[in-house]
Amino acid sequence: MSGAKVVDIRRGEDIEAESLRIIESEVPEPRPYAGGEWLVVRRMIHTTADFELLDLVRFHPEAVEAGRSALAGGCTLVTDTEMARVGIPDRRMDALSCSVRCLMRDPEVLALSQAQGTTRARAAVDFAVERIDAPRGPAIWVVGNAPTALLRLLEHVEAGRAEPALIIGMPVGFVNAAESKALLMAQTKIPYIAIQGRKGGSALAASAVNALAELVLSAK
Repeated sequence: MSGAKVVDIRRGEDIEAESLRIIESEVPEPRPYAGGEWLVVRRMIHTTADFELLDLVRFHPEAVEAGRSALAGGCTLVTDTEMARVGIPDRRMDALSCSVRCLMRDPEVLALSQAQGTTRARAAVDFAVERIDAPRGPAIWVVGNAPTALLRLLEHVEAGRAEPALIIGMPVGFVNAAESKALLMAQTKIPYIAIQGRKGGSALAASAVNALAELVLSAK
């Protein structure tokens, strides 16, 4: 690229620090988010280089504190994709005594999906609500891909069968993605972090978790 200036930074941690500095410089104060909310959105921008997120991310008023409290208590996290699961590093979760589960490949979930005639994502929610033991408190649900998973989880919440500590709802796409997130943001029972509209994805959902985990670890 003619005229482009390459910065001589080689260590991963230095590249990350410079990336965050650039984001800070390109989004000067006053920002649309503050405190922990800004750190979550900043991490999401770092993951995608998408500054449109400044207009799209939505927080329940208790979302950041609910997420921090659950992670500090060693909660279980349930993801709707393997991509989201592997995007939440063990080094962070181990330090917090948290575990991350994705049931999409579980043979019982596949059988349940076939029996119900529905998606594996929806069946995995049913399976997790009934089977995952979270002895240290309510789970954090991380939905970055499947609207069917988020819609089913909201049905369980409405019926009183599930009470997550936090829902990170960021399914991406054109069929029920925006609609499922609108329903999440319309409910008042459970704290949430969501993205308005069609944008989202597993990487973004995982990045929100990582930002919250960093907040907890930095306070130790």
